[in-house]
Amino acid sequence: MTSVMAITFGALLYFQIMYLENMVKMRDAQFSEIVLRCLSSTGSYLEKRETMHFLQEDIAVMESSIMDFNNGSQTFGLSSEVIDSINGLISRQSKELGFNNSFESQIGKTISVDNIQSRYQNMQQTLRDQYLYQKGLLNEVILSILRDSGNRPPKERADSTIIRDYLRNELEESGLKIPFNFSVTNNRGQLIYTTNKFEKESPKNLYSQTLFPNTGSPLRLNVEFPQKNKYIFSSVRFIIPTLIFTVILLIVFLITIIMAFRQKKLSEIKTDFIHNMTHELKTPISTISLASQMLNDASVRKSEASLNRLAGVISDETKRLQFQVEKVLQMSVFDNSDASVKLTETDANLVIQNVVDTFKIKVEKFGGTITTQLNAENSFVNVDQMHFTNIIHNLLDNAVKYRDEDRAPVLAIKTFNPNETTLQIKVKDNGMGIKKEDLKRIFEKFYRVPTGNRHDVKGFGLGLAYVKKMVEIFKGSISVESDYGRGSTFIITLPLA
Repeated sequence: MTSVMAITFGALLYFQIMYLENMVKMRDAQFSEIVLRCLSSTGSYLEKRETMHFLQEDIAVMESSIMDFNNGSQTFGLSSEVIDSINGLISRQSKELGFNNSFESQIGKTISVDNIQSRYQNMQQTLRDQYLYQKGLLNEVILSILRDSGNRPPKERADSTIIRDYLRNELEESGLKIPFNFSVTNNRGQLIYTTNKFEKESPKNLYSQTLFPNTGSPLRLNVEFPQKNKYIFSSVRFIIPTLIFTVILLIVFLITIIMAFRQKKLSEIKTDFIHNMTHELKTPISTISLASQMLNDASVRKSEASLNRLAGVISDETKRLQFQVEKVLQMSVFDNSDASVKLTETDANLVIQNVVDTFKIKVEKFGGTITTQLNAENSFVNVDQMHFTNIIHNLLDNAVKYRDEDRAPVLAIKTFNPNETTLQIKVKDNGMGIKKEDLKRIFEKFYRVPTGNRHDVKGFGLGLAYVKKMVEIFKGSISVESDYGRGSTFIITLPLA
């Protein structure tokens, strides 16, 4: 069920991201299409303006020569070629229709069907002649444009004000109200002019359009949109909230799943803790119970040696039971540390030496040795003496617990002052060592380093968690260095009193 929900959330998030990506691509394509269409329209507009410029020039030249006097009369607006064509047309039509010197003699005559057909054909020929003449005039204008357009200054052909106003109007009519900068270059890429904010080195979101492509000296219009990305993002920003909510839901779901797994793991750890605690407490209780039963035997009471031996067993098992109970009670430190801690100025060297003297018997029991190098000149720190004693005892006890069975335990503890404000304590052993994956977890509550096939290592997984907690209460720090298979070194740093 959890995996199905996780896959569903992941798929939903994936499709939303893909949808957002496709929307951005579509908006970008629409933007580019509109810009290219507006640039093309601007280029056509400039070509029409240039054509109109040359037409106006040719009209001005023709109007300057329209005054042609013929027999004292004036013909306005017509060139001599047009007048000759018209006169010839009138003469021909008059002759074809019978309007000659004997015009009066033809009035009463009936026009035949052949004359009507001939007149229609003559009118068609007249229109054809007029069309060819006008076509010739247009060809002259076109040749003039092709011949003289390249000689015009580029700034006159592509006026910056005209380009800016026309392009802005085209973009706004297409729905793009966005600032732009532009430049004009010649066909060799040389810059003719540019707007003030145009990026010459590396323009962003650049679009180009060739101006006057059919002339000998074409120009190129380059337009950049510095706020294109912002514009596209603003058009798809309505998708962002849904994406954010989906991410929040996914994060909440993951946190819930993680907490559920942690609760399950904590439950398993607590169950294991109860089992271990029961076993650790039952062993000394059983031993004490057995010794008590033996004391009821009259023969045992008569032997002083047996009484002493049983008394020693009861005493040792009572101490062992008391130690186990104290370790369980150490759990209260994690919930209410200030209630059980009383900081006093304590000589760390003296406390460490007392612990070593007491613990030396246990080390020698396994054929090992323990040495001290208490070289700290200033060893006074503000700690709770009882808890500080437990810290050192726990570290030494772990060194013996996790010893290498193939060699005798060798423990070393030293103190020194790395500077004028701190005391450093190092506890080194030659035990099993700790793997890298376990180093980051050894200070966790209830965590126990796996010991493989060894099942004789007892405990609740509280020792190092307790040590770290108390060291932090003393405003110090603890770290560990370990070489798996060779041993570990625990380093405690405390501020001096």
